[in-house]
Amino acid sequence: MEATTLILDSTWAPVQRVPWERAISLLFSEKVEVIEPGNKIIHSASQEWRVPSVIRWIKMATHRKKAIRFSRDSVFARDRGCCQYCGSRVPRNDFTYDHVIPRSQGGKTVWENVVVCCADCNGRKGSRTPQEAKMHLLTTPVKPKKLSEAFKIQLEWNPEMPSEWLPFLRNSLYWRDDLKP
Repeated sequence: MEATTLILDSTWAPVQRVPWERAISLLFSEKVEVIEPGNKIIHSASQEWRVPSVIRWIKMATHRKKAIRFSRDSVFARDRGCCQYCGSRVPRNDFTYDHVIPRSQGGKTVWENVVVCCADCNGRKGSRTPQEAKMHLLTTPVKPKKLSEAFKIQLEWNPEMPSEWLPFLRNSLYWRDDLKP
């Protein structure tokens, strides 16, 4: 795994992973503080630095209203993590996205033509339209005006991640997980 750094917000919640180069840039611009040093060391002609494994924003993020980016995460959030053909919940790391009108038939990669799809349904539909495959969309894909807070980027622990990240991701999972009756 390429060396990456976990960023926490000012309240210590995990926000994102960034390449180590970005982490060093944020550190030198004094926008973040090092919470956990990493094992990787980088050198200049006269100095060496330890690449941080976990950093934290020093100031509270100001919430500017940003345009919703068209990305895999945004499509996943818009469709609430559910296959738009069978309705099954699709884990973030297993989902595929499907072009409703296949690219081979002139379909574009735009909000109105891309939906979350499980691997089974994606394979069943293939390079056909839903009508040709005798499948029905549960919702019509549209460009969202806003996205659910519950589906903001969520970092989940996996064994390839640095062990220094575990306490921060475990705490985040604890607060985000569903309560059981």
